[in-house]
Amino acid sequence: MTPSNESPIGIFDSGIGGLTVVKSVMKSLPDENIIYFGDTARVPYGIKSTDTIRQYALQITDFLLKRNVKIILIACNSVAAAARTDIIKRSKKIAVLDVIDAGTKAAVSQSSNHGNIGVIGTLATIGSGSYEQALRELDNRIQVYSRACPMLVPLAEEGWTDNHIAIEILKLYLADFQNKNLDSMILGCTHYPLFKESIARVLGEELTIIDSADAIAAMARDHLQKQDKLNSRSGGSFDCYVSDKPQRFKMLAERFLGQKISRVEIVNLKG
Repeated sequence: MTPSNESPIGIFDSGIGGLTVVKSVMKSLPDENIIYFGDTARVPYGIKSTDTIRQYALQITDFLLKRNVKIILIACNSVAAAARTDIIKRSKKIAVLDVIDAGTKAAVSQSSNHGNIGVIGTLATIGSGSYEQALRELDNRIQVYSRACPMLVPLAEEGWTDNHIAIEILKLYLADFQNKNLDSMILGCTHYPLFKESIARVLGEELTIIDSADAIAAMARDHLQKQDKLNSRSGGSFDCYVSDKPQRFKMLAERFLGQKISRVEIVNLKG
C-alpha cells in the first residue's frame, strides 16, 4: 500500500536514545503521526559487529515498512554507520534519513572560522570513521577530532547528566578537545543531547554544539514539505514498540520526552 500524508514517520534506535529524535520531530512536526521502535532486547549496538548491526537494522526496517511509514529516520549513529545503504535499498521508494548525514551537514554549515569540528560518539560510531568520511566529503579542508565516550549512555539512562559524576567524566573525555579551536562539536549519539548543558560548561559556552536530533528533524520537515507529504490533520499520534522490557522503557521514555506515554508494546522481530 502506498503511504499517504497521514501515514506515520518511522523512527528507530537500538534502545531509548532515539527518543531525543522523537522529541525534536514532535516539536518540529507536531501534527505528524510517529512510530518508534527501540531494540531494547539487543541494546547496546555500539559494541557489536557491523554485520550484526546490519542484520538487526534490516529486521526493524521491515517492521516499519509493514506499518506503511512514509519516511524512515535512522536515529542510531551505529546503524547509520553500519547499515544506511542496506536500509535505503530495502526501503525502495520510502525516503531514509539518518543522524550522521543530518549532523555533518549542520556542522559544516556552521563551521566558518577554523574548519575544526569535534565528534563524540559510541565506540562503534567513532571506530567506523563515518563522521570523518561524511565531513570530508562535504569539505575536504575540515579537520576532524573524534573521541568515543562509552560511559555517557549509561549515565544518561540513570538520569545523571549534570551532576558532579557526569561533569568529571566529561572532563576526562573532552580533555582531548581543549585548545583545538573547534568551530562546533557534533553529538554523535542520540543520548548525548541530554548532556548539552554539561558539555558547554566543560568546553565553553561559545562552542556551537550540533544536536543531530534537531538536525534530522529539520531535514525530515524539509523533505516532507518538498514532497507535499505533510499531514494536514492536527494532533499527531505516538506509537511505541520495543523488543524487551516495556515497563522500564516507558519509565525512561517519559523522562526523555517529558510527557506521559499511554502504552509501550513489545514485539518479537524474529517472528
